[in-house]
Amino acid sequence: MGHSAAVWDYKAAVEMTKDWNGIDHVVLRSPLGASLRVSMHGGQVTSWRNEQGEELLFTSSKAIFKPPKAVRGGIPVCFPQFGNCGLLEQHGFARNKIWRVDDNPPPLPLTDSQGKSFIDLLLKPSEEDLKGWPHSFELRLRVCLAINGDLSLISRVRNINGKPFSFSFAYHTYLSVSDISEVRIEGLETLDYLDNLCQRERFTEQGDALTFESEVDRIYLSSPNVIAVLDHERKRTFVIRKEGLPDVVAWNPWEKKSKAMVDFGDEEYKRMVCVNGAVIEKPITLKPGEEWTGRLDLSVVCSTFCSDHLDFQTRGL
Repeated sequence: MGHSAAVWDYKAAVEMTKDWNGIDHVVLRSPLGASLRVSMHGGQVTSWRNEQGEELLFTSSKAIFKPPKAVRGGIPVCFPQFGNCGLLEQHGFARNKIWRVDDNPPPLPLTDSQGKSFIDLLLKPSEEDLKGWPHSFELRLRVCLAINGDLSLISRVRNINGKPFSFSFAYHTYLSVSDISEVRIEGLETLDYLDNLCQRERFTEQGDALTFESEVDRIYLSSPNVIAVLDHERKRTFVIRKEGLPDVVAWNPWEKKSKAMVDFGDEEYKRMVCVNGAVIEKPITLKPGEEWTGRLDLSVVCSTFCSDHLDFQTRGL
């Protein structure tokens, strides 16, 4: 774990705590009042609050916070499989495992933690994991909170196996929105996507933005590194920047599927949208000793500013 001593005190920035099930959590705070909560269950960010204390991530009121059940909300880490397109459980096993704090991680560039509070987490396979997926790996996750409240996730997967292996990966990000019918996602126009509601048939996005009038479950391919999720009612925009994550998953279960999920409220689909940085269409293959890095940065800006200044193809904002 780390901090920027020149900016704020370490003890005020990083706090270890437990939830009601005895699961360890880490709370990160910025000096301006923003905060993050990360659970060792799944290495999952379960809360991200702005300076006003407003929750920016969605978590279902019916979420189950007891392993091995995955938590419905926050930002689950999906590894080594996304969805059910493989032999493993839905979205892989990483989100259901107990991670640990990594006290001595391999170094990252100084800019990745300078001026931020952060925590490093580590997941290694158990003997049980190796029976179902016989590949030795180290999955590291650095969770950062910047002074301005921006959230960063940096994952590193290293092959410590004697043979190559392939995997998919996603940050399954549940964003809190005011009303799904007032949300639009920009940056996906003209992209090809796989529609999970049509047996992964391939289509091309025809609209200038993605809006929601019914269930959506799509994997957008070869997407730009900057995507924006506009919440018109709150006049704010989530800006998603990503590296090493070429695909974007957009998901909202809508009414019928919401009622079929035991850990999701019947009407909660109106207040959430999942927009996931991912690598799915072309899985990553690592030779022995090789490492892959994927990064997601989340920030919130005024929608007026975003509409006036964000150019997905040519600018990094």
